[in-house]
Amino acid sequence: QVQLVESGGRLVQAGASLRLSCVASGRTFYALGWFRQAPGKEREFVAAIRWSGVSTYYADSVKGRFTISRDNAKNTVYLQMNSLEPEDTAVYYCAADVRVGFSSSPGGYDYWGQGTQVTVSS
Repeated sequence: QVQLVESGGRLVQAGASLRLSCVASGRTFYALGWFRQAPGKEREFVAAIRWSGVSTYYADSVKGRFTISRDNAKNTVYLQMNSLEPEDTAVYYCAADVRVGFSSSPGGYDYWGQGTQVTVSS
């Protein structure tokens, strides 16, 4: 049974930092990604990382502020978020892709976590 469990979301002030975690279990994956969805908006890609190798991918809106990383020994992917802005407020979802090749589309991912709320106050 595949499980993706996110944690780390909370209310912070603008300019603060936050680290999200996603523990993945149940099978091997090609890549893990983070998406976010704000109220009334579509789910959007944030970042992704291959489970092996060093390839990472970022949305333009978070480049230079967010960093995705992984700890294979702990089956965990992290999203370090710095210089948070109110526009970063959303539910953040961890997603897993079992197919070879990078995707920034939600349809390119096979498994999803339940989401963790990040709220950035101004």
